[in-house]
Amino acid sequence: MKTQKLHGLSDKTSDIILVILCTAIMLIVLYPLFYILIASVSDPYDVYAGKTFFFPSGFTLDGYKAVFADDSILMGLLNSFKYTVVGTLFSVIMIYLTAYPLSQHNMPGRKLISIFFIITMYFGGGLIPTYLVVRDTGLIGNMWALFLPGGVAVGNMIIVRNYIEHSLPGEVLEAARIDGAGHFQIFFQMIIPLSRAIMAVMVVFSMVAYWNDWFTSLIYLTSEQAPLALVLRSILIQSSTTAAQASTISGGYAELNKLTEMLKFCSIVVAAVPMLVVYPFVQKYFEKGFMAGAVKG
Repeated sequence: MKTQKLHGLSDKTSDIILVILCTAIMLIVLYPLFYILIASVSDPYDVYAGKTFFFPSGFTLDGYKAVFADDSILMGLLNSFKYTVVGTLFSVIMIYLTAYPLSQHNMPGRKLISIFFIITMYFGGGLIPTYLVVRDTGLIGNMWALFLPGGVAVGNMIIVRNYIEHSLPGEVLEAARIDGAGHFQIFFQMIIPLSRAIMAVMVVFSMVAYWNDWFTSLIYLTSEQAPLALVLRSILIQSSTTAAQASTISGGYAELNKLTEMLKFCSIVVAAVPMLVVYPFVQKYFEKGFMAGAVKG
């Protein structure tokens, strides 16, 4: 049997080129994360002098000590976990409750309702009208202000709807209907088990969105309810303000400015680590979800 060739190259040569290309892309993507990690434990002056490239320079943990010295860090971490878990569950449930009915071709008003959802992706009332609605519904200071105004992520809902409509075996669903299964039975016993891959993708998307969201909390929640991202932002602003005030004090500005620069890198690491720890556990489902429906037999 002759060796198959791809654009004039043998399989082995093509594989080598692809491995080298993928490795280069991986390094380009991973190096900024690695750089932030080593910069967070390096002397800021060495970082800006270009002495930190692959290894820490002037190793120090002062930045992390300053971050975790603030008692609000633990409170913010617990709040972030709570908002992420509740928000993810709520978001995924709402996505499926809207995606499944809209995937049914015989649903009355299906096209009109779909258009209504799509319009909200491009047009919105803006910050002030949204705030007034949240205020008038009594959600100021309530964590549900983070979830209810954007209860359905329309882009994600469309992905799930298309997946249910085009990727799930229609013959199996039709056979269940002929056997007398109702919509609720089909939804809970067939749609959800058969769409775990795409559900994992929605879970990851929602988790990252709620974990990184600080602006909504800044508007609607109190300081005691602040998530980790907002707490870290406050610490960084406070340290920057203190450093600026210290410029009038002889010898005080340099050390405070040094600490401020360390806090920038340490805050990024502290905020990113929880999601980086969770991702490996859902990676296989995440990959299946992206590939689902791409190739049909």
